[in-house]
Parts: sequence; structure tokens; C-alpha cells
Amino acid sequence: MSAFWSILFSLLNLRTFPLILLGISIGLFFGALPGLGGNITLAILIPLVWKLDPKTALAILLSAHASVTFGGSITSILINTPGTGQNVATCFDGFPMAQQGKAARAIGIAATASLFGGLFGAVVLITMLPIMKKIMMLIGSAEYFMMAVMGISIISLLSQGSIIKGIISGLLGILISFVGFDPVTGVLRYSFGNIYFYEGIKFIPAIVGLFAISEMVHLFTEGGSISKVGKIDLKENVWEGFKDVFRHFSLTLRCSIIGTIIGIIPGIGGTVANLVAYGHAVQTSKTPELFGTGIPEGVIAPESANNAKEGGALVPTIGFGIPGSSAMAILLGAFITLGIVPGPDMLTKHIDIVYTMIWALVLANVIGSGFGLLSANKLTKLTILEGKVIVPFVIVLSFLGSFFVANLYADIIVAFIFGLIGYGMKIYRYSKATFVIGFVLGRILEKYFRIAYTCYGFSLFLRPITLTLLIVTILALSYPFVSQNFVRRGKLN
Repeated sequence: MSAFWSILFSLLNLRTFPLILLGISIGLFFGALPGLGGNITLAILIPLVWKLDPKTALAILLSAHASVTFGGSITSILINTPGTGQNVATCFDGFPMAQQGKAARAIGIAATASLFGGLFGAVVLITMLPIMKKIMMLIGSAEYFMMAVMGISIISLLSQGSIIKGIISGLLGILISFVGFDPVTGVLRYSFGNIYFYEGIKFIPAIVGLFAISEMVHLFTEGGSISKVGKIDLKENVWEGFKDVFRHFSLTLRCSIIGTIIGIIPGIGGTVANLVAYGHAVQTSKTPELFGTGIPEGVIAPESANNAKEGGALVPTIGFGIPGSSAMAILLGAFITLGIVPGPDMLTKHIDIVYTMIWALVLANVIGSGFGLLSANKLTKLTILEGKVIVPFVIVLSFLGSFFVANLYADIIVAFIFGLIGYGMKIYRYSKATFVIGFVLGRILEKYFRIAYTCYGFSLFLRPITLTLLIVTILALSYPFVSQNFVRRGKLN
């Protein structure tokens, strides 16, 4: 353990620590800009750090990457603009809190939940590496499929108001996820002869349009400011947000576990962790109808999950060279560039590098969340600016963020079209949340069902883990109805 602590002191020296602070600042900045998430942050930084010694280079890369998610939560709360795909669910309740003058409280929740989730993920990374290989061997296509089913089942719980409208929104999201090449057969679908659609609808431009642009159009047409009360509620301060996380500590812990588990599973990603954790919060709440109206639990769940996911995603990346997410795939490229080979040797001969990565995650979460807590009161002033001031800025930023994903002008058009769709959904009260869930999980559901069915037939549902997940899904869907029935009986008695 002496080596573990000595690595921390080596990162806090006057030569390395300023570089880590720079990495955290870059991560927060790129996270707050729509479309410029962790992947782009890593891609930009790798050429700048490859000449440094491996430990310093990885400390900078991971500190920047770990800060991106919290940076995205700030804009999700203040202007309904998810900086990254991992912050989508934070918009569902974070932005309504800002509209109620509670933006400081929401940022306090996001900062504290992100800190707890990030530290939880780092602890799991330390403890799980030795036993990870056995666990990974138990998970296959059937298990991936059933986890996607669990995520899709959230649609029925997030359908506020009209259940029919919620289901329509979810089905529309699933339909759009089918655009492009079939993930199993390679058959081209719904491309209309346009090469842009070969890889499907890009997620970031679609989400930026659905949330940011549609909200700015609505703000422009309605007038006024983001805060509907026209002022900041001083009682709803950052300290209240900090306490909220511990008032709902059980939820914080459960969603951190969810985020870590999803991070460990290769190829699933932070967006799924964000949405599944939010759905879990709805499923287990005594007041599920309040979600989407601006309640603390709706920010706690996704923010604790998306930061915990980072520690989980590093487990297969370090232990087996299997990227836990797209960002981890880029990090594997950095390993190769720096002459590092992931696998068993990394856990024995190069354990100092593993410790460096763990401490980089811890420092990034502590410092990044500290920035959020200290700056929340100043950041909330954005919510009382007149719409005519903030709308042009956010619209331009949204289009630039969409363009920089792949430097394609077509992405700007997609963002614009989805902005109109999002505005229409807001006016006619169709659920954006269920649309996003269908969009994210539809392709995963299709891919792994077809692979699992080819391998196992319908016996895929009888595999031990799959059957367990199916039972858990049924129980989770039944819980709200059963609990309401008990409440009614109690009132009658």
C-alpha cells in the first residue's frame, strides 16, 4: 500500500499537479460545450502529451476525461443543453429546477453526486480487478439483450400524462435508431440513397437539437428568462443541493452501483448508465409522477451513475484490453502510443500506472466537483438573463458543437430538424425522455437479440443471469402498481 500513497504524492508535486489542473479545466470546458465530449477531449490531448512520461500523460488524460461529465451537467441544468450524451437524463429534472429558480441547488446536487459516484467507481476499480476475468466470462449476448430490455422497460414509467404519447415517443426513438446498416446482416436501411445515413442518425446532433435548440426556440417565442420566476431562490442554494444527496443516500449508492456495473460491461456506455439510473429512481420512488417536474432525485440518480461509470469502464480496459466505452477505446490507443500493454502484466509489473490512473480519477472528481460547489451561485445568474441575450449564444454554440463532432455540415441540418421535432414534442406534450431511451437502446436491443437468438434460440431466456434479469424487470415494472394498491387498501382500512 505504500506504493499506492507514494503515487498520490508524486502527482501532487509542483511539476505534475499544475498539468492535472490544466487537464481538469480542459475537461470542464469541453464538457460544457455541446457535442465536444470525452472522446474529442482525449483525441485532442493525446498528441499533446505523448512525449511526457507515461504516468504524467495518463494522469492528464484521465483527469480531463473524468471532468467532462460534470462539465456537461452544468449546461444540462442551466440551459437544457446536455454537453455530452451522458448528461441527457440530467436535463429531465435539472432544467425544470433551474426554471423554478433552484439552479444553484441543482448544481450542488450534481457536484456532490458526481463526486460520490466518481469515488465509488474508483474504489470498485481497486477491488474488482483481481476477480474481473471470471465475471466477464459469464456475460454474453443474451445478457446484453436482457439489460437492454430492462432499459427499454423504463419507457412505460416515464410516460407522463398520456401513456399513449409516451409509447409513441419511445417507438419513434427506436425507429430512428434503425437507420443505417443492419448491425448483424449489414443490410442498408432507411438511407434514401444518402450516404450520410449509412452510419445512422448521429446521436450528439440529434440530442443537441432535441433539447438545446428546441428549448431556445420555445424561450424565444415565449419571451422572458430561463427562470420562470424571474429570480434566483436564495433559499435553494448549493448547500441544500449538497444535503439532498445525503438525504437520499440510498438512491445515490444504488445508482452509483448501477453506473459502475454498466461501465464494466464493454460497449454499453455512459448514456445508457445515465438513463437506466434515472429509470431506476422512477421505479423505486413513492412519487414517480413528480419526476420531470424538477425534483432532487431526478438529478441525483443520473449524476451519481455517469461518474461511477468511469471507474467501471477502466476495469475491462486495464485488465483485458477490452474498451468499456468509446472513450476507453481511444485511451487504449494512448496506451499503445505510450508503450503500455494492458492485461495481466499491467496489474503486476506496471501496477504504479494503474495507481496513477486511479488517483487521477479521484483528483479530477474532487477538484471538478469543488469547482461546481464554489461557482454554482455565480453560474445560476445565467438563468435570469433575458431570452434575447442568451438564445443567439446557445443556438450558435449548439450548431458549432454539432458540426465539430465529425466536421459535417449535414450534422447542423440534423440538429436543426431535431430542434423542430423537439419543439413540436414540447408543444404537444410528447415525452423527450422516452424518445431518447428508444433511440439509445433500440440498436443495442436489436443487435444482441439477433445474436443471442441465433446462438441459443428461445432458451436464451432460461440462462441463469438472463432469467434473473427478466424476473427483476418484471418485478420492477410491477412495483409501482403493487405499492399503489397497498396504499389504496391502507386508506380504505
